[in-house]
Amino acid sequence: MINFVLNSRLLLVFLLPFLFGCTSVFSFQPYNLTIINFFIFPFIFYILCNINKRSKNKYRKKPHLINLFYVGYFFGIGFYLTGTYWISNSLQFDESFKNLIPFTIVLLPLFLGLFYGLGALICGKYLKYDLPSLFLFCASISFVDYLRAKILTGFPWNLWAYSWSWFTETIQVLNPIGLFAFNLLAVTLFCSPCIFFIKKLRYKGLLITSLLLVFFSNYLYGNYQLNSNKVITAKYVKEKKFVNVKIISPNFDLKYNLSEEETLKRINNLIRYSDIEKNKKTLFIWPEGALSGKYFFELEKYKNLIKKNFFSNHLIVLGINTIDKKEDKFFNSFVIVDHNLDKKFQYDKVKLVPFGEFLPFQTLLEKIGLKKITEGFGSFSKGNKNKTFLYNGLSITPLICYEIIFPELTQKLNFNHNLLINISEDAWFGDTIGPYQHFSKSIFRAIESDSYVLRSANKGFSAIINNKGQIIKSLKNNETGNIEYRLPIIDKKGGNKNDLIFFVLLFTYCFISFRYKKND
Repeated sequence: MINFVLNSRLLLVFLLPFLFGCTSVFSFQPYNLTIINFFIFPFIFYILCNINKRSKNKYRKKPHLINLFYVGYFFGIGFYLTGTYWISNSLQFDESFKNLIPFTIVLLPLFLGLFYGLGALICGKYLKYDLPSLFLFCASISFVDYLRAKILTGFPWNLWAYSWSWFTETIQVLNPIGLFAFNLLAVTLFCSPCIFFIKKLRYKGLLITSLLLVFFSNYLYGNYQLNSNKVITAKYVKEKKFVNVKIISPNFDLKYNLSEEETLKRINNLIRYSDIEKNKKTLFIWPEGALSGKYFFELEKYKNLIKKNFFSNHLIVLGINTIDKKEDKFFNSFVIVDHNLDKKFQYDKVKLVPFGEFLPFQTLLEKIGLKKITEGFGSFSKGNKNKTFLYNGLSITPLICYEIIFPELTQKLNFNHNLLINISEDAWFGDTIGPYQHFSKSIFRAIESDSYVLRSANKGFSAIINNKGQIIKSLKNNETGNIEYRLPIIDKKGGNKNDLIFFVLLFTYCFISFRYKKND
């Protein structure tokens, strides 16, 4: 059976990598079967080594490098096919896009799969069954993950690091080293079973023992961080250094072109779900999409309704469209208003969703009848920069919807922000795995930045996540209600500021690989 597989180019180069890629989705939320990555990565490494070894005989009639590329490429197609199929669900809300659903399901994996094809091409011809090759393989996979996260608009979705989102103790190391360095270490750990099958490798037992000690030490470090944080948090609450926050999840259906009657009904429901207490100073957080397609100036007619129900000690966060009449631009914005509906703060989204909020090559694509998926014609404009809002000792950093997946948005901040507020609309993704995967990114941003994350989603997961990534309170997908919490004003102690450690590790892996290969 094994010989049959090894002698079948169809199975070894195309079908098996594709199936391994498809299976990888189960290592992420909501399944959390991280253990399968300890089988997937060794198999892909073995396949690449096998093809490279036999390139002079079995595959001599086929271009050697193209076989290596195909292994990575078809693995990537499977990985993205099952991991991002939910994106096509967003096309169901506009009749003009429904015909594009099959193309979206196919074209996105075909494009994104090129990254893993490139990774296999970079390292493939140097691979054989030895330890230096293993380092090179891990470095290549991690490098193309980094490229995918940065080039064009960037799409750092489902990095292998995220398969540990359920294991909070293990991911505390994110704070000092950052997401991409942890991703490299995660890939290395997943490849560790290969050590057992490297014949000429000495001290296998010592290597495995060392890896287990590192893993266990990391767990102890994470456990210490969580326990220490509990003590600090209790101290701040006891000293009454906290603010009262309330997250609202209205669970409205996604709908275009809301009438005045429908808008009024939604605002009344938002007020009702807010469960307002007159004498309690509170920051209310309404989600993105609750007032779908509406502009801030259109809320003027509801000003008296807001003023009647809220009071001078209340502030409201909401997601709304805004217009800059001078520059003739409109934005997807995070706005904070008082009880008079006077604007106290505005942040315009920096990371826009391609095809969702802006149309690449707009002039060309509009000629064939395409537009952005979100309501209305024309693309949103990109905001200029990150902003923060000071509130009772808190420095609030806003993140709109999928901006939460970009670690650089918090890395670039030059001040000690100690609260991230993420407003989102996950109704686009329905009852797929999309909302689960989206939510898991909030856990990582909390740990990296040593900041609490308040997440308010219309549909999707709303939650309060502490600065160590622990979920304090939450509302599940499609659950209606609110979450109230006395949020401690904790001074930020640290946070990852750049990707320097990743590049140091990447250089070290490459140095080890090529240094010891020369001695073979």
